[in-house]
Amino acid sequence: MKADIKKLSASVIVCLLAGMIGSIFTMPKILTWYATLAKPEFAPPNWVFGPVWTTLFVLMGISLYLIWNKGAKDKNVKMAIYVFAVQLALNILWSFLFFGLESPFYGFVGIAVLWAAIAATMWKFYGIDKKAAYLLMPYIAWVSFASLVNYAVWMLN
Repeated sequence: MKADIKKLSASVIVCLLAGMIGSIFTMPKILTWYATLAKPEFAPPNWVFGPVWTTLFVLMGISLYLIWNKGAKDKNVKMAIYVFAVQLALNILWSFLFFGLESPFYGFVGIAVLWAAIAATMWKFYGIDKKAAYLLMPYIAWVSFASLVNYAVWMLN
């Protein structure tokens, strides 16, 4: 039981840390560069992003925990965790591309690759634990919406 709580905590913390790393690129640009961009009418207000991303990172952590708990020595579990790690790194990379480089174009390229990596993660997770894959559905839905916003920002600017 104690080991499970440690694994769950570690899984959630890793995901939240990824969000914190991404915010290093994002936060300084919200009220400066990002505020100057033309945005589509459907772009959410800035205050929405923090609660949404925090929730998504927690769900990602729970999902990772469910997979990790199946046995980290299993080759399918190892591969699923590897694919998960890649998508988590791509999540951070998007923040760097869009905000850090101030590039909606590179951001769009990055978010397209991120979307594919999330889909691959869900596919790998589904074969091990369906609940783990389902927990990533809000994430891929949000990234799909964010892709539309990113594309529109690129086109408008």
